[in-house]
Amino acid sequence: MTTRTDAGQKPIADHVDRTPILEVRDLEVHLRAPGGRRTVRAVDGASLALHAGEITALVGESGSGKTTIARVLSLVYKPTGGSLLYDGKPVKYGHRAERAYYSNVQLIFQDPFASLNALKKVSYILGRALRIHRIASGPRAVRAKVLELLGLVNLTPGESFVDRYPTDMSGGQRQRIAIARSLAMNPRVLLADEPTSMLDASIRIGVLNLLDRLRREHQLAVLYITHDIASARYLADRVNVMFGGKIVEYGDAEDVIANPKHPYTRQLISAAPDPARYKGSGHEIITDISDASPIDNTVEYMGCRFAARCPVALPKCTTQQPPYFVSGTRATACWRAEDDPSFSETTPQSTATHSGAGDEATPPSQKEHVSHDSTE
Repeated sequence: MTTRTDAGQKPIADHVDRTPILEVRDLEVHLRAPGGRRTVRAVDGASLALHAGEITALVGESGSGKTTIARVLSLVYKPTGGSLLYDGKPVKYGHRAERAYYSNVQLIFQDPFASLNALKKVSYILGRALRIHRIASGPRAVRAKVLELLGLVNLTPGESFVDRYPTDMSGGQRQRIAIARSLAMNPRVLLADEPTSMLDASIRIGVLNLLDRLRREHQLAVLYITHDIASARYLADRVNVMFGGKIVEYGDAEDVIANPKHPYTRQLISAAPDPARYKGSGHEIITDISDASPIDNTVEYMGCRFAARCPVALPKCTTQQPPYFVSGTRATACWRAEDDPSFSETTPQSTATHSGAGDEATPPSQKEHVSHDSTE
């Protein structure tokens, strides 16, 4: 049986000659709350790896830490603990190093209505990226490259779009322009932060299919961030489920969603619309809604962060933090997996080292440890 300790990575045996393009290990992002007296543990010990030609989904509810990880990967935030690696080497900061990094790692923003300048034509929006990164120079070369990018995202004929403003386009067309801008630098990694959440349901599938085609044709590593686990199943090769700043389950997308091991994953799947589940269908429908307070990320829980909302929690769930239990390419951080003979316990994740990310993100000198049944 293969075991591992880092969330979001396949077993080492499966990656002998495959170094992840982009990776975070034991990532911590602790931010000072307003007033500076409390610390928000936005991400607390998460690991994730992105490989060429593979789409990795990061799924979870709002506030779980998904976008914080994307901001670390896009160098908006610096980690307060753990490491960020590109091609197996620590990422360097500074103007020159960051410019080189952005040539290979690009972010697709969630809202195409806000991320594009409504006062500029498509030719300027795409052409500016080409000029800044010196992909093309001269009016003719830039325009030719812009038309090529429009063709990549299925906005054809390009001449019909190149001189239009974003306000003249639909939401789906705007998001395709945003994707084309990200492709202008010929990146190796795309970070897609809920790229379809602002779009009508009827056009979401087109954007998802576009991302799938681009990763296959260009061998892109794609991080797909979403709260919709159904779209993750449709698009992704691997799924990482996140709750309260931690990755609680990960593995191949079909395995995780068809046979979830963590109660939070099961609740996410149950919340997704499914025509097969209706009253009288015989399929299980979770209707119980917890009245527990939302998780407080300003404290560090002694046990599982989901315990207060978990319908199958054990007594030790509130007092002992579960390790990862691993089976092949799957893992879950749930004490219930201890009774499953196909899963074996790993050693606890290593403690991330402090990286000195600045005063505003400095961890507190003394951590708070509380259980779910304690009060502040």
